[in-house]
Amino acid sequence: MALDLSPEEWLKRLVQAHDKELPELKLMDAYYEGIQPLSYMAPEIQVELSDRMRQVVINWPQLVVDALDERLDIEGFRYAKSETTADDLWEIWQANNLDEGSQQAHVDALALRRSYAIVGANDADEEIPIVTAESALEAYAERDPRTRQEIAAIKRWDEPAASGSMPVQNAMLYLPDSRHQFEKQKGAWVEVDRDEHGLGQLLVVTLANRPRLRHMDGTSELRAVIPLSDAACKIATDMMVSAEYHAMPRRWATGMSRDDFADEMGQPLGAMSSLAGRLWVNEGDGVKFGQFPEAQLTNFHETINQLARLVAALTGLPPAFLGLATDQPPSADAIRASEARLVKRSERRQRAFGEAWERVMRLALLVRDGSLDPKARSLETAWRDAATPTYAQKADAVTKLHASGILPTEQAWEDLGYSAEQRIRMRAMQDEALTRMTAADLHALSTAPPTAPGAPAPSDGGPGGGEPVPQFSAASADG
Repeated sequence: MALDLSPEEWLKRLVQAHDKELPELKLMDAYYEGIQPLSYMAPEIQVELSDRMRQVVINWPQLVVDALDERLDIEGFRYAKSETTADDLWEIWQANNLDEGSQQAHVDALALRRSYAIVGANDADEEIPIVTAESALEAYAERDPRTRQEIAAIKRWDEPAASGSMPVQNAMLYLPDSRHQFEKQKGAWVEVDRDEHGLGQLLVVTLANRPRLRHMDGTSELRAVIPLSDAACKIATDMMVSAEYHAMPRRWATGMSRDDFADEMGQPLGAMSSLAGRLWVNEGDGVKFGQFPEAQLTNFHETINQLARLVAALTGLPPAFLGLATDQPPSADAIRASEARLVKRSERRQRAFGEAWERVMRLALLVRDGSLDPKARSLETAWRDAATPTYAQKADAVTKLHASGILPTEQAWEDLGYSAEQRIRMRAMQDEALTRMTAADLHALSTAPPTAPGAPAPSDGGPGGGEPVPQFSAASADG
């Protein structure tokens, strides 16, 4: 159900909704970057240690996101119900540097619940619409509760002021038939530009990670891992504090005072010598020296390993990804079995993100042509295999399927991981080779001597047919 609001009202509504989500989005972004605040540490201890202690960050959130993103590579598009390939869409994809842009969109969607893609006309080249990937930190879209499709969206950014004062705030409002640019002047949004394209489609697509029926804007991959990561960072930080105070042997002495510890010039020892030695002194009678046993840190190691096992169970990461190595190296089959959940999770992301990228490319066709070809409704995204078989295994399987006639050549190329550009070149090479062979056959037929009516065709045995002409070597002729 579309709301009957003016552009100014839409902008205010979307900015307020976006501002409400920004604190959580920025926190998720901090966890991905490994700059999150320290958790589980008593405030009194933080005050006492002050700047002498820094948090040890075990960045499992980034590992969880990157492990999925590394298996989400788009290799092209195809029309499912047509014999033609979508080479024109791949040209648009490459012209907009979406090999890199899609990877950035996937990372932000996995970490921040969603990212966006925005399509627009290209004044420099009408055949190549502009497609950009946008972060949820700068963009926001509202959905229709009935159709669950985006009905309005904004993109916000700051531009440096010419005089070096406060940056100028800008916002682009996207509606189904128009685009409006606003600039904040004296605390109020003022419209400075408008484009009435009249396409009837919102040129913004949401790439939502793990959307649910009640949360169509997605769920962050970090949600389950953040508490465990906080605990691991706290344990690792405690381990470093214990390493400074307890892991090195502490010495003690009785019958001495602090003034007794000086160098040959009578100057007191520096802070480094005092801290490293950790010498305890008692000014009692009788001089005695001794040493306390150092503390073992294995309890911290076991706790971190246990937290790593919980992360592996929740996220489907292989134990080796989290440093849980065993004495015996695993076999190839064991490695593939440990990656089974990660592969399936990646394939689910491919399905969701693939639908979004197909909508993006349909919008690109709409912007370029002004209307949508019906065959674009069957557009499919071609993904690289999320599993990790060896190239020899894959090549052997594809070759057998192709030789048996089950797999056509184009599909075999795609299964072997060749990109759309490579397949275009291979197709051209194949056509060129076929043209040369056809030309050679036609030339041979045109230059062959005519055969008399009723005469037998020449055989391979000799120029005149019949029995083969004996061949003699020089040695046999002399004999």
